[in-house]
Parts: sequence; structure tokens; C-alpha cells
Amino acid sequence: MTTTSAPARGGARVAVQRFGTFLSGMVMPNIAAFIAWGLITALFIDTGWVGQNGPVEAWRWADSRMLGGGETADGTLWVGLVGPIITYLLPSLIAYTGGRMVHGVRGGVVGAVAAMGVIVGANGTIMFLGAMIIGPLAALALKYVEKLWEGKIRAGFEMLVDNFSAGFVGFFAALAAFFWLAPIMKAVTNALGGAVGFLIDNGLLPLASILVEPAKVLFLNNAINHGVFTPLGSQQSLETGRSLLFLVEANPGPGAGLLLAITFFGVGAARATAPGALIIQFLGGIHEVYFPYVLAKPALILALIAGGASGVATNAIFQSGLVAAASPGSIFAVLIQTAPGSHLGVILSVIISAGVTFAVAAVILLAGRKRDLAREEAGQSGFADAIARNEANKGKASAATSVLGGAGTAAAAASTEGAVATDAKEIRSIVFACDAGMGSSAMGASVLRNKIKKAGIEDVTVVNKAIANLDGTADLVITQQQLTDRAKRQNPDAVHISVDNFMNSPKYDEVVEMVRRQHDN
Repeated sequence: MTTTSAPARGGARVAVQRFGTFLSGMVMPNIAAFIAWGLITALFIDTGWVGQNGPVEAWRWADSRMLGGGETADGTLWVGLVGPIITYLLPSLIAYTGGRMVHGVRGGVVGAVAAMGVIVGANGTIMFLGAMIIGPLAALALKYVEKLWEGKIRAGFEMLVDNFSAGFVGFFAALAAFFWLAPIMKAVTNALGGAVGFLIDNGLLPLASILVEPAKVLFLNNAINHGVFTPLGSQQSLETGRSLLFLVEANPGPGAGLLLAITFFGVGAARATAPGALIIQFLGGIHEVYFPYVLAKPALILALIAGGASGVATNAIFQSGLVAAASPGSIFAVLIQTAPGSHLGVILSVIISAGVTFAVAAVILLAGRKRDLAREEAGQSGFADAIARNEANKGKASAATSVLGGAGTAAAAASTEGAVATDAKEIRSIVFACDAGMGSSAMGASVLRNKIKKAGIEDVTVVNKAIANLDGTADLVITQQQLTDRAKRQNPDAVHISVDNFMNSPKYDEVVEMVRRQHDN
């Protein structure tokens, strides 16, 4: 077992990254609920596909018997789902997830109870921001309160004390949220909404790309997207049935245009890997795959800003948008969440943003092509260094961008990771763990799962989870080097393996061999 500690780093950027990671950890596990709400909204609000005034008159087939006795076919039953889900269910889920990240399931329950205080106190204002604050805070309060009598409760009274302590913390947290936090968060949300409205009304929202596109490359997008655009976009969507804020950051057009330009006008390894990166970015929605190309040639950020701004401007002109957040930022997710009547504007925003980015990037690449070819011939392309800087910006190895490094990345991983130590513990359950438990860990789990399947091993499970959700049942936990210490604290009894990246690690073959030997014995 090999563990390598990440170098200590500080600064505002790292602090914002950590904050963004925590926000995404609350939102990302609940994206399915956002998608479900988006589908209900797109179909059944008054201007939806089957609403009273929608483009499809399919609503007329419904009668009182089909709607459950006494209900008329005016959309009341279905529209009644839209408001409660966005007002109560989604903030409660976010608060529960945040509380669980801090103090397990009980922390999640207390966080959800406390969230009802800020939800009701805000009187109809969507309280995503409030839920993101009160959920973790309530769980943290429970955690510290329970430390006061930890190990001092007489046997047989533990459940009684635990339940009542959580109940009282939830009670007081809900009251505090209702009387104190809700008015503050309502004012903050209204102020942010007013600022965004001012930008939209004055045609200034495209300028947001000046901040958003560089922030994406520096992995600061989670704090912006999940902390600002998703809450405000959801409020707009509830009121008007659509919001262009969902596409300010998630539009796959700028990244696609950049990668197309590199495919045609790039040089060396960048040009060779760009077509594959384009598929991952545009169809898979993993935008971070194009970040190393920008880091290798920083002037390309101008192309992304121009493309992003043109996409926002297109949606503003056509008054088009999505009904809910598109996550990941795949063209498929974007089309599924497109509001009725917005398809022309949304599709054009993707095409125009891609075209503008392509044109600007082509000019930049052609202007420096001779210099780039000379550096390539001298073995100084800088693309491999850009991949390393990209991982440094993220704060951990990137599974998405590791596919760009090819054999070289695997060789580097082999030289730095060391060997997997043998362990007497029988391996039946393998967990890949990362911050959110989704993108990179899911890709790593898929790689190892296929290797184990090809080896003919059938009774070993390989799954991916967020580190906060490790419950002590895993026999083997695989994490990126910077996260291993956190995983050990969460699941101390497991065998822990550190890797440089989740896609090309040579340790996977060693894990398969170790498991095979155990099963043969």
C-alpha cells in the first residue's frame, strides 16, 4: 500500500475550489431530482408541451376519472407538482446531503428538518442557498453537541439520548433558520436575482463569460454554477418556464469549437488527441477534458470567452433557455432540458458559440503555427506539462484528461505509484472514492470492473462513491493520492491504494492478480 501526501497549497483559488467542491457534493448527488423536476415542468406547466396553452393539445384526453376523481383536466393536478418539488423537495434534499456529508445520516436528517425553517420563512423564494448553509451547519451543531456526552451515557440509554439530542438540535435549528437565516437569505437571493435581471434587461449578461470561462479552466466553476446560476435559474424557470442561466456555464459549444479548431490547426500531441477529447466533451459533457489545451496556449481563453458570450447573447435574443440544470454539460442533457419553444434558440446558441470559438481559435493557432511547429520539433510542445498543470489546478489527478496523456501518462504513473502491497484481507468489495463520487471515480471503477470481468472473477463488486459516503463495508478503497488520508479516516479497516489517476494506473493489474490469488487459494 502506497500513500503519497499532496503538497501543501493555499491561497484564495484553493479556498474557492474547496468551497466549490463542497457545493457540488451537495448538488451533484441530487441532479436526478432536478432532471425529474425539469421534465415535469417542461410537460405540464401552462406553457408546457401538454399544458393548457402548450404546443400540444394532448391535455384534452384527460378526464376526471383519469385524474383521480373530481379533478378537472385543467392542469391543476400536474402543475401542483412543480411548485412543491422546487420549493420544498429539492432544497430539503440538498440540506440532507450537506448534513450527511458532515455527520452521517443523522446529520442529514437534522439538516433537512432545519431546512424547512428557511424554506417556510422565505415565503416562496427558492432556498437552495439557504439549504446549502443550514444543512451542514445543523449537522455540525449536532456533531459538537453529541461530543459533550460522548462515552458518558449509561448502557441502554444511548438510543434515547441520541434521538432526543438530534430532535432538539433540529427543533432549534429550524427555529433559527425561520426567524434569522430566512430573511437574510431571501434578501441575498432577491439581490442576486435583481443583479442578474439588470444584466439581462440591459443586454450585459454575455459579459459574464469574461469571468465564467477562465473560472472553468481553473476549476472554480462549481462555486459559480451551483452556488449562483442553478438557484437563480431555478427561480426564473419556476416563474417563466425557462432560464438562460442554465447555459451560461454548461453550454458545450465553446469547448467543441475549441477542440475542432485544434483538430484542424493544432500541432503534435494536441492535434492528435483533440478529436477524441471532442467526443468526450460534447457528447459526454466532461468539459475539463479541454482545459489542458488552454493551459498549453493561454491565448485560447479569448476564443472561449468570445464563444461563451455569443452563446449567451443568442439565448437572450431568442428568449430561450432550459427548464432545469443540464448536468453534465452534454448536448444530450441540454436538449432534454430545453424548454418548449426554445429549441431553435438553444440549438443556435450551441452552434454559434462553437462557430465563434472555432473562428477565433483558428486565428490564434494559425498566427503562432510556425512557432508551435518549431517547439514541437524541438520536443518542447508543453502539452504534457499543461496536463500536469491542469491536475494541479484541480487539486488532484483528472480521469478525464488522463486519457490525453496516452502511454506517457501510464509510464509516469508507473514510476510514481509504486507497487501494491499484498494484504491478508480477503477482497470482496472494491470502492473507488473521490470528492463527489461521480465523474472520475466512476470512470476508474469502470476500468477495473472490466479488467476483473475479463479475468473471470465473478464475486467481487466494484463501485464508486463519494468519500463522505464510505460506510466501512469496503474491503479495498482506491483513491487518488491527495485523498487517501481522508478515505482512511472514513474507512480505517479497508486496504487503501493510492493512484496518480483513475484511468491509466498500472496498479489495476496488480489488484486483479492479488484478487485472483486470493480466490485460487
